Amino acid sequence: MTSYHLFSSGPRPVAPFSHAVESDGWVILTGQMPTDPDAPDAPLPKGVAAQTNRVMANLGLILGELGLGLEHVVQCRAYLTEFERDYAAFNDAYKAHFPADRLPARTTVGVTALAVGALVEIDCVARRPGAGG
Repeated sequence: MTSYHLFSSGPRPVAPFSHAVESDGWVILTGQMPTDPDAPDAPLPKGVAAQTNRVMANLGLILGELGLGLEHVVQCRAYLTEFERDYAAFNDAYKAHFPADRLPARTTVGVTALAVGALVEIDCVARRPGAGG
């Protein structure tokens, strides 16, 4: 069975999508932007580190609505608009959200632009504990 989740407490979607889709214990989260769920029209945080922290908080919020946390994340994809300039600062902010010995698999890609003028977007895949397989 597949479930599609859109949470009123989550960030306002910037396009037609679910915050998360779950199937067979796998939870796929849509890429999150550095917007504040409580003030979606507020200016974005300044700099890639602050935006990364906001994105990670948004991912954590969606996971929390599903009874999960960042410790359940097995893979992330990150998108940076200023790859060479921001890669090191992004890595420093990103890795602070995971134990050093439990970093998810990750791909990071430089892109020409992101929605809402963001510097970073991150999506992820999590796995429910005890899920089959």
